[in-house]
Amino acid sequence: MNKKRLNFYVLIIACWHFFQPAMAADTKRLIQQSLVGDHRSEIHKARDVYRHPAETLDFFGLKSDMTVVEIWPGGAGWYTEILAPVLFQKGNLYTAHFNPNSEVAYFKKSYRKFAEKTKANSDLYGNIRVTILQPPSLVTIAPPESADLVLTFRNVHNWMRNDQALTVIKAMFDTLKPGGILGVVEHRAPTTRAQDPKAKSGYVREDYVVDLARQAGFIFIAKSEINANPKDLKDHPKGVWTLPPSLRLKEQDQDKYLTIGESDRMTLKFKKPN
Repeated sequence: MNKKRLNFYVLIIACWHFFQPAMAADTKRLIQQSLVGDHRSEIHKARDVYRHPAETLDFFGLKSDMTVVEIWPGGAGWYTEILAPVLFQKGNLYTAHFNPNSEVAYFKKSYRKFAEKTKANSDLYGNIRVTILQPPSLVTIAPPESADLVLTFRNVHNWMRNDQALTVIKAMFDTLKPGGILGVVEHRAPTTRAQDPKAKSGYVREDYVVDLARQAGFIFIAKSEINANPKDLKDHPKGVWTLPPSLRLKEQDQDKYLTIGESDRMTLKFKKPN
């Protein structure tokens, strides 16, 4: 390599390091603006104390110029409300949703609510690209090797119910660029209990999720206790849905479960090998 070319590469690397802190600060500012925005309801904002979105997205390494895929955002699009404004100017956001033509009423209703929500505020959500994730057949969540970051929040147990967890995680792997990041938040089961392969309680062992990701080809790189809740003893009559926000028992022992708060959750970070 001649001296002129070497100097050019040194300059590029120096510029990259110079702009990284500025990009990180810009992303944090955009996240904070998104969190307090009028587009979020007070009900959704009340969940922040349990879900720690700013800290969670920072841990996963979100930057405003990334291509991000959010998996199964649900009808409410709780995290979509935060991600869309952050990525609006410089980034790209895919939301891999349910099949609107599914025979399952819940899937159809959830997709419809999400579509109505995003259509009603096109100034905010107009750049979102909605794709369909409905295994086993519809599993192309974004173009291959196009994403910098794939995020899934409290979904692994849903895929386990139909023996589709590994299929979905492999789809995430295929979507990520080499070196891309997978961020997982999931209800955490105690390691002292055997893992129900169907995860009927909604709780999943952390080591089980790590093993699934490794089977798909990911490297486990970090975990965080951002979303831990030691008050959650995970022995509820209706599983994780006993706790807020679902409160499946309705008025029965409601104060008790509101005091516990939302579930204890793992927060795991994986990388696709370069």
